[in-house]
Amino acid sequence: MKKKLLCVFVISVVTVLFILSAQAATLEEAKSLGIKAAAYVKKVGKDEAVKEMNKPNNQFDKGEMYVTLHNLNGVFLANCKVPAVAGQNHFNLKDPAGKLFVQEMVNVAKSPAGSGWVTYTWSNPATKKAQAKKAWVQRVEGTDLYTLSGLFQ
Repeated sequence: MKKKLLCVFVISVVTVLFILSAQAATLEEAKSLGIKAAAYVKKVGKDEAVKEMNKPNNQFDKGEMYVTLHNLNGVFLANCKVPAVAGQNHFNLKDPAGKLFVQEMVNVAKSPAGSGWVTYTWSNPATKKAQAKKAWVQRVEGTDLYTLSGLFQ
């Protein structure tokens, strides 16, 4: 009986560690995608990047993990999942908990590091339900733009 309980415990711990390590790797992929997108914006310029990032299934669209482009005034410039938000100012947008998450993103982009994680609640385009999301903010060097890439938790 003790051996069975120990076996169940060990399997449970291994499963939890596997899930946590998979999530960490996925968050690292989201960060990497945001950094890659920022480099792309810098290379091709804002107009070309907006065209690319507004297209469905673009090079920065990985299903639930995708990149959006914003300026430091809180304006969405590109979102392949919800193209209707392009051009809208969301600076004062609050999530369901009342968090001014776009303002937090802008503050992260304006920080000396120019990058970092922001957690907020957003509508998952796949499920159409509000869900916690962790997103990487990456300032595009030398511009008033930043990319955002993240994962629903």
